[in-house]
Amino acid sequence: MKATFDELCGKEVINICDGSRLGHIDDLCIDLDCGTILSVTVPSRGRCFGLLGSADERVIPYNKIVKFGDDVILVDTGS
Repeated sequence: MKATFDELCGKEVINICDGSRLGHIDDLCIDLDCGTILSVTVPSRGRCFGLLGSADERVIPYNKIVKFGDDVILVDTGS
């Protein structure tokens, strides 16, 4: 599967442990030497385009991503 950053940002991130909606991907951490994604970042609730609200964010390691779906990304954060 191939996807652009814009396509990933349009997908909602859902925790399979409790069904909670975590938000939409805001940023990626990439290993430039290997070209692999290390983690995805989801802003905390209350932020609007990164401008309003808290600056807290949730960093989800790539190995916690269970499935990239058509509309959502399923993650297992264990909490």
